[in-house]
Amino acid sequence: MATNESLEEAIRSEAQRLGFAACGFTRADAADGAGLDIQRWLEAGHHGTMGWMEARAHHRVSPLALWPEARSAVALGMSYAPASDPLALAEHPDLGRISAYAQGGDYHKTVKRGLKALARFIVERAPSDLKVFVDTAPVMEKPLAQAAGIGWQGKHTNLVSREHGSWLFLGVILTSLELTPDGPAGHGQHCGSCTRCLDVCPTQAFIGPHRIDAGRCISYLTIEHDGAIPRHLRAMMGNRIYGCDDCLAVCPWNRFADAAAANRAFLPRAELAAPRLADLLGLDEEAFREMFAGSPIKRIGRARMIRNCLVAAGNSGDPALVPAIRPHLEDSDAVIAEAARWALDQIGLLRNAKMQAA
Repeated sequence: MATNESLEEAIRSEAQRLGFAACGFTRADAADGAGLDIQRWLEAGHHGTMGWMEARAHHRVSPLALWPEARSAVALGMSYAPASDPLALAEHPDLGRISAYAQGGDYHKTVKRGLKALARFIVERAPSDLKVFVDTAPVMEKPLAQAAGIGWQGKHTNLVSREHGSWLFLGVILTSLELTPDGPAGHGQHCGSCTRCLDVCPTQAFIGPHRIDAGRCISYLTIEHDGAIPRHLRAMMGNRIYGCDDCLAVCPWNRFADAAAANRAFLPRAELAAPRLADLLGLDEEAFREMFAGSPIKRIGRARMIRNCLVAAGNSGDPALVPAIRPHLEDSDAVIAEAARWALDQIGLLRNAKMQAA
């Protein structure tokens, strides 16, 4: 049987062949401290309405709480580095801004497919027990990735890599094998005094470095939050209709990220790169499912997307969007109907302000 060292090098090579841009090894219990941090975060109520995080908090304390037999973790990252500026559409209020990670294929499926293939490779060379995880399971991928040396958690709480900037999808393989750990990446030490990610947040969702109030985060509001978006946050959302890239996009480490290293499965689809709000507001259920087939966006459902687009339409101040908004005034969904009324009122207010300024 191959030695541990040669097995690890073989795993790295195979991971690269399967489309992973980063691969590192650490002990399964290397990130136990992160579990205590998230417990304090939950107790403070900074998880918003994401009850699923609280429900399985006991599993998040440590990978060993989820699977006591785990000895090592293989941390992996797939690049989705965008070729264009994620902030460019801010100057086009008639278009909807979709986070770079969601403009291509569903990363859950692509990453999990790669993890399963790599798991088979490992078992063939070293019979063992293992489990694979994407972000749908209660495993702390970012702290494990940091412990495995593939990056560090920046002040925006996301992983930052020297080679790939802020643009990595993460996956983890827990195994019963004793693999030689890589050196960890220092927690935030490579960020220095930089606070660009904290300062750029449109809704001021950061309580401080490495601390975020999800209830104010646009990614949470447009994706996870069910119901009406709080009125005092709507104007700050601009034309963001699915997620927000601002804190990631301004990171100086992104200058080292190479879009050519991005997995082709995540290349943006033309219809998702710069969609017109008017077109999105006209989608019925069937058209929504057809447009977002194979996309992570599909899981939020049409109602949340229409709600998000109505907020963006209101923020645009564009009277040309009124015909696309009006049909939603009579929607049976009270959240959509209220958002439509708000959007029309907002357009009226913005138009009057412009006329007075002139």
